[in-house]
Amino acid sequence: MEVETAVVADSILQEEQSKSLWHYSWKRLKRNKLAMTGLVTLCILIFIALTAPLIAPFNPNMQILEYSAKEINFKGTVFVKKDADTDSDEASYIPVKRIIRESGSEIVYMDFIDNEVTVNKDDIEETSEGWTKTLTYYLGTDRFGRDVLSRLIYGSRVSLTVGLVSESIAIFLGLILGAIAGFYRGKVDVAVMWLVNVIFAFPAILLIIALSVVLGKGLWQAFIAIGLTGWVDIARIVRGQFFSLRETEFVEATKAIGFNSVRVITRHILPNCMGPVIVTGTVGLASAIIFEASLSFLGLGVQPPTASWGQMIFDGYKYIVVGTNWGLAVFPSIAIMLTVFAVNLLGDGLRDAFDPKLKR
Repeated sequence: MEVETAVVADSILQEEQSKSLWHYSWKRLKRNKLAMTGLVTLCILIFIALTAPLIAPFNPNMQILEYSAKEINFKGTVFVKKDADTDSDEASYIPVKRIIRESGSEIVYMDFIDNEVTVNKDDIEETSEGWTKTLTYYLGTDRFGRDVLSRLIYGSRVSLTVGLVSESIAIFLGLILGAIAGFYRGKVDVAVMWLVNVIFAFPAILLIIALSVVLGKGLWQAFIAIGLTGWVDIARIVRGQFFSLRETEFVEATKAIGFNSVRVITRHILPNCMGPVIVTGTVGLASAIIFEASLSFLGLGVQPPTASWGQMIFDGYKYIVVGTNWGLAVFPSIAIMLTVFAVNLLGDGLRDAFDPKLKR
């Protein structure tokens, strides 16, 4: 009996020892409630971005100028055009102030400039409400009569995409330059660190604006401008990790076996640097989202009519000054705040999870 117990205990011990750092990091992360809250929030935002065409009430670029700058939960009455292209920016609805009368195959209604207009029933669709349909704008409309909720949903696509792509560029550049500087040292390290110090000397947002002016306005330009300025911290961290890992016994063993430098860097040293890189990349993701919103606010990022949270804030902040339609600027600001807060919570949790000083 004692022998069986010893065997079971030995097998359990071997299983525990065979588990990787990632296993214990995930266990520590799951115990961090704030980090898991951030992770769940990010997953929800990603789901919203991926399913935007399915959950958005309207086409985000569809304009109904008669419904310009309407309040929260505004309801409008419309006729629905037959054979309308729902993917088009052109409204597939005819706004109606009130119906005056029906006569045979025609309906006479009053438009929003108090003119009597006649529409043929053959040109409109009959709905469950009759010949008219009620549109509900849960968060109101902007100055062009576009649905704020739909633009918020589609804006999440731009912010998350720019954040992920630009931070991927930054991580890629930081890994390469930091690994080269830390592994080869000497003149290579001096040259890379000179470049790091030059980039680091400029305020990030000013450098991003300068690159955006040079590259032009647009989505891919924002990717490159933010990515080319966000690699500095990652390169410095990777360089420091390489300095400490380069002299370890397992690296010396790979050199003694005869592995070339590329294999030593990519297969043996870089995997041991990924914990700090992931944490730094998470923080950089939050910064990239803020930078994208800043560029769009200044008119240098994603161009209208594409929905962007920064552009929405620019369009709506003027209404706060006059004391009306405050939601046009507040709602996208809250969306940015929640996204960045969730990313920061996850980043803090990852930092604690990858800390080897913590208990398993």
